Amino acid sequence: VGGLAATAGIGESKAARVVAALELGRRAATPTSSPMSRVATSHDVVALVAPRLRDADVEHFVALALDAKNRPLALIDVAKGSITACPVAPADVFRAVLREAAPAVVFAHNHPSGDPQPSPEDVALTDRLVSAGRLLGIHVGDHVIIAREGHFSFLDAGLLARRPPRGVSA
Repeated sequence: VGGLAATAGIGESKAARVVAALELGRRAATPTSSPMSRVATSHDVVALVAPRLRDADVEHFVALALDAKNRPLALIDVAKGSITACPVAPADVFRAVLREAAPAVVFAHNHPSGDPQPSPEDVALTDRLVSAGRLLGIHVGDHVIIAREGHFSFLDAGLLARRPPRGVSA
């Protein structure tokens, strides 16, 4: 708002309205999932969350709570960070997922740099989240990093286990 408000003829009020209108347009352009749609691949995750994350100036970390058939229950904004990092505590993540009574979750965050490759911190966080999910009985289906230059899926890269069949514990 600050930079826009500095433009001649646009004050704080008009700048806030323009920013709000752009946000409403972005949200309207975000595809919503129908109750019957399933999240089966990293491309499904990207289709759901990329419009919200791809062009953000700072890192955002979200959790997509899923039901037993991998249908989205809720998209949860977990944390917002800086241009290079986003602090995420497993307790905060799973507190929100537990409120949704979700047996599974997929995580996603963006890389404002444009490069979707995971950092060592991303790998360590994913490991911590998978361990915490296992303790709570919540399957972590994937962690997808979204960037202008594409996306990275921990599941597609073989860094996460696929969900075991029903009746088989992981």
